[in-house]
Amino acid sequence: MHNTNDLYTLDIDTVNFVQACGGPCTEGCVVLARIGDDAWALGDSKRPDLEPLRFTSAELAAAGIDPVRFGLSA
Repeated sequence: MHNTNDLYTLDIDTVNFVQACGGPCTEGCVVLARIGDDAWALGDSKRPDLEPLRFTSAELAAAGIDPVRFGLSA
């Protein structure tokens, strides 16, 4: 398990973000990428200039975000 601060040392330049939308995606869409074992990056496709937030699997689950909804395995 990663320390939350360590998540920001992981390189995300080469990861593939997957988009999931709850509707027509007119306001913004969440993008998610696995960035390591037990590590995820969560961003906004409408604001690609912003640094994605990083989460452990437990933190992502606590936030109610299921990687399966993005077509990713948990």
